[in-house]
Amino acid sequence: MSADTLAGLLRARAGDDRPGLLFEEQAWTWRAYVAGCRDRAAWLDAAHRARHDAAAHRGSPERASGQTSGPDGATEPSHVGVLFDNVPELLLLLGGAALSGHVIVALNTTRSVEELARDARATHVAVIVHEASYAGIATALAGRLEVEAVCVDPRGGGDPPAPAAVESGAVPRQSGDPAPEDLVMLIFTSGTSGQPRAVRVTQRKIALPGVSLAAMLTPQDVVYCSMPLFHSGAIMAAYAPAVASGAALVLRRRFSASGVLPDVRRYGCTYLHYVGKALSYVLATPEEPDDARNTLKIAFGNEGSATAVRRFGQRFGCRVIDAFGSTETAIAITPDPAGPPGCLGRLPEGVEIRDPLTGRPCPPAIIEGGRLLNAYEAIGELVNTRGLGLFDGYYNDPQADGERVRKGEFWSGDMAYADADGYVFFSGRGTERLRVDGENLAVAPIEGVIREFPGVIEAAVYPVPDAAAGDQVMAALVLEGDFDPQAFAAFLAGRGDLSGKALPRYVRVAKELPQTPSHKVVKRLLAAQAWRAGDPVWWRSPAAPATFRQITPLDLAAIEDEFTRHGRHHLLER
Repeated sequence: MSADTLAGLLRARAGDDRPGLLFEEQAWTWRAYVAGCRDRAAWLDAAHRARHDAAAHRGSPERASGQTSGPDGATEPSHVGVLFDNVPELLLLLGGAALSGHVIVALNTTRSVEELARDARATHVAVIVHEASYAGIATALAGRLEVEAVCVDPRGGGDPPAPAAVESGAVPRQSGDPAPEDLVMLIFTSGTSGQPRAVRVTQRKIALPGVSLAAMLTPQDVVYCSMPLFHSGAIMAAYAPAVASGAALVLRRRFSASGVLPDVRRYGCTYLHYVGKALSYVLATPEEPDDARNTLKIAFGNEGSATAVRRFGQRFGCRVIDAFGSTETAIAITPDPAGPPGCLGRLPEGVEIRDPLTGRPCPPAIIEGGRLLNAYEAIGELVNTRGLGLFDGYYNDPQADGERVRKGEFWSGDMAYADADGYVFFSGRGTERLRVDGENLAVAPIEGVIREFPGVIEAAVYPVPDAAAGDQVMAALVLEGDFDPQAFAAFLAGRGDLSGKALPRYVRVAKELPQTPSHKVVKRLLAAQAWRAGDPVWWRSPAAPATFRQITPLDLAAIEDEFTRHGRHHLLER
């Protein structure tokens, strides 16, 4: 069986009678799961033919699919939009697509109907398959697209409703193993810095990470998946390694910080996948003396803070591997436990940090006392100089492809710096750099310091405009208790790893931060709200820069007047 396609990995599990998929009180063997995938493959084929026949009867092409029919009039794949939580039916449909050659479009259930319509049109969705809890959204969306909406049992019970003119005993359209470059899914980027883009997820893009991560697993392991399956992390770092290794996969409908440890103990989970701030929210749950008494061995994910990674491993008695990754999967950096705290690992062969303006490699970072002294020269964009890795392009978006691919090299949009030993440190997305009084600053190191302030559950640092020129530093905090401005000022004053210009001018205290469903903070929203948010905001005023006090309406009026005097009031209108 081919190990470089998802279809090949599924067929390798077809005779496996060990536990495969676990959801609430339900359980499938791998044999039963693959059989269910084959049923969905046949259904996808039959539904596709029925839509084609109906379109032919009307004398018009399938307007929504945007696909060109092949010799038999129905050989090109359908794009099937799905609206589900983390439920078995979604993975059955995904397996069915891998075996039949049709394409699953993973629609983000948290987006509005207007946003989903934009996403579905851009990806040529021909039908919406959904669970009952999303019936209202699916019906409205299908009406806008003029396509059918099909409601199915999310728990994988029974077959989906048969479309008109479906013959019994239909078999999948695709015979034999598909090619590694064949499309299986379209997954949208998280959209933290702009409009989400549909990434082409091919057979190999799922299979190869799965095989790689399966090296850490055995068929006796149990993988825990609570991150949303419409995001690439859950597909490639939870589902795929379970299929490749034969380990059981536990699905939780939605992430719950308080539910993680009970689920781990209930199912005997040994491997947990996370993205973004999930570890921080689990750590915010009440600590118990027996937290480390569990079956968990590995927590694998990306974008966890160094503080959260360290504390999670200590509290729950497991190894936390925080890797660098994105939906595009064009650059991989292997974590190195022997490296300095907070590093991603060593810079791989063929990956460089380059100045995004000149294209020249950046010099090594000069770090003294934990402080980056040459941020302006050292911080650059991570670039794969040898090709595109597993990036197969965005779907139907040549402009986006052009932003990432230049002369055969992949420019990630992720900013980083490397020390003299080649250890890489993430410094934010392309929009997460600040320039304060002529000094360039990286966001990530400031966040790392602030997260160590007692009581911080999560912190985000982002630029807001300065009245005269450049930026000022603003931080948004989620705290366990009340904010103590004096204690926070004293904490910052005692940190030798932060320059004076890196100290936050404004501090917003919120109950929660705006974030994507994959727990990545949407900083562009925080930056747009700046100090005019509905949450309490403290600031270091120019008259008393050593202390924080809560901002008042008179302060806000004075700030706006200052922007007007400098001709920069337009920066507040965003």
